[in-house]
Amino acid sequence: MSRPTRAPTPSSSRNARSTRYIRRNFSIRRADAVKFQKRTLDKVYTKEFLDSPRESPWGTTQRHQKEGLEFNYEQYQEIGRYCREKGIKWFASAWDLDSQRFLQRFDLEFNKIASAMIVSEELLREVASEGKYTYISTGMSTTRDIDRAVDIFKKAGCPFELMHCVSTYPMAEEDANLYRIVKLRERYGCKVGYSGHEVGLSLSYAAVALGATSLERHITLSRAMYGSDQSASVEPAGFRQLVGAVRKIEKALGDGTLDMNPKEMPVAKKLRAHLGWESDSLEGTVYKHGKP
Repeated sequence: MSRPTRAPTPSSSRNARSTRYIRRNFSIRRADAVKFQKRTLDKVYTKEFLDSPRESPWGTTQRHQKEGLEFNYEQYQEIGRYCREKGIKWFASAWDLDSQRFLQRFDLEFNKIASAMIVSEELLREVASEGKYTYISTGMSTTRDIDRAVDIFKKAGCPFELMHCVSTYPMAEEDANLYRIVKLRERYGCKVGYSGHEVGLSLSYAAVALGATSLERHITLSRAMYGSDQSASVEPAGFRQLVGAVRKIEKALGDGTLDMNPKEMPVAKKLRAHLGWESDSLEGTVYKHGKP
């Protein structure tokens, strides 16, 4: 199963160094991909909002803070080189058409529709026209919203995977509604992953056990660092635990075969000896002296 994970997206020299450190800590943990976000600030936010005050490590306005969280072309090139060295894929979710066209300059295997953007038909059609496998998050979405997105991708012949998501940061456990994974799969007949914003790992394990075909979690070096979603992020030690457990769960789920596991055969012969039971195959049961 493809299990993309998401990384923060800083762009100042200080945060470029932090991101290199993040990649060194997370890329070796057997994840399949790392996902970023890309915004054209003046398309996503109003001038009034960007000029409004906000204290951050990058300055005193919302614009300073938002600019401090964006990578430029050269920095994404560096990310690409590093990911190729480590054998890990990278991609990003665009929040506007200019950002999607920016990402088209890279040879990316995947696209991602952020929950906020599932209602943008213009962006959905642009992404679907590329024909790349696309993860579509469904946070803040109605059934009608999801129907429309799925219809656009199906008509474009673009492969996709829905991702169950609840867009609160952090998400309360009682709001997880993990059975939505099953309902989305039944309604749309497609793969369904899980994009989690909870504190801890247990809900992510449960999502995989319910058949989630991809798993996305925010990552951070420390939850004590600056940032509005740090509390919903996973630190290196937790991420290592998460990936290890998910790989075990994948193996443990099996294929649902109803018949006896061949490894049970010698145990069955031993524990059923008093019944006159014997069998050398899984096709049926033979009793030496008839049925008990």
